[in-house]
Amino acid sequence: MEDKQIERLIVAEKKRQRRMINLIASENYVSKDVLAALGSELTNKYAEGYSQHRYYGGNEISDKIEDLCKARALKLFGLKGNEWAINVQALSGSPANLAVYLALVPPGQKIMGMSLDHGGHLTHGHKVSITGKFWTPVHYGVSRATEQLDYDELAAIVKREQPKIIVAGYTAYPRIIDWQKFRKISDACGALLMVDMSHIAGLIAGGVYPSPFEYADVVTTTTHKTLRGPRSALIFSRLDERELPKKIDKAVFPGLQGGPHLNQIAAAAVALAEATRPEFKKYAKQVVKNAKVLADELTRLDWRLVSGGTDSHLILIDTWLNGKGISGKTASDALERAGIIVNKNTIPFDTRSPTDPSGIRIGTAAETTRGKKEKDFVAIASQIDKILKHAKK
Repeated sequence: MEDKQIERLIVAEKKRQRRMINLIASENYVSKDVLAALGSELTNKYAEGYSQHRYYGGNEISDKIEDLCKARALKLFGLKGNEWAINVQALSGSPANLAVYLALVPPGQKIMGMSLDHGGHLTHGHKVSITGKFWTPVHYGVSRATEQLDYDELAAIVKREQPKIIVAGYTAYPRIIDWQKFRKISDACGALLMVDMSHIAGLIAGGVYPSPFEYADVVTTTTHKTLRGPRSALIFSRLDERELPKKIDKAVFPGLQGGPHLNQIAAAAVALAEATRPEFKKYAKQVVKNAKVLADELTRLDWRLVSGGTDSHLILIDTWLNGKGISGKTASDALERAGIIVNKNTIPFDTRSPTDPSGIRIGTAAETTRGKKEKDFVAIASQIDKILKHAKK
């Protein structure tokens, strides 16, 4: 590489990644084939528009790549092309969610999602996001007693607020979501049901987490978390008389962006194909096994886990209560100094600031990609315990 300054920084980042234990729940490690697609000559091509309907010449190969990515996404999740459509051009998860609202919810109307401090995402209607400014946000949360979804309370909020769209699927909720109950609640007020499965897409593809497709109207996902792909996004929508796919396509282009990133779409296609292999199903199962072992061991070591455990790849640790007295930022910084990467995170009913909250979020997807098994996560739990106990001193 001629640019030695950037080359040195890339090498430094490679070294940083190799020496750290990565427990960030939203990160993973892609294959060499995914990296090759991202760094390919596809970067050079402008392909504004959609397959067979481009505004630039020279897109015969672009069309084939985009069509292949769509076909692989439908295949991976067991969907029929006459029932579901897919947009693969959204640049990441936040723009994908924004496109859905722009397409389907008139400005000012209500979008309902989980509050940020209970596990929702910024783009589920948080006040600092455009989604909480351009639309009227309505929030729900978890039960104080169980720290899990209370579907009766959720139904009561929906009945009172009458949102246009309800968002299920979260960024910091470790438990199984009952998609069927969400469908029933949505139908009761005529709301669209949107599922953001960004965190759990790989687990769904691997058959270790229930699929939302039987119940949802729209499903969005990133491809870079448990799905082990590039930083990209997919938007699935039902094919019926409501013309959801047509509206969403127009919201993505020309509504929010111009030409798609073909290298990114090709890399997503590679990851989708990799996720159909038998070894990926084994990987997804191991991710969940590792998370359960890690959760059990942390509990044994007297750390309080939000909701009492996990059903997925994700765990929330309360580092503040039960006499621990360690803020999320203090915990995150101490762990990073010792070679373990996590992120500080709010917990339900948190009384501390989001910049220095009461907990940390950890996940097992990245280290499972590196080959770690249950015994390794028992050791990691012990490391976390020792580091955090020392951090309190």
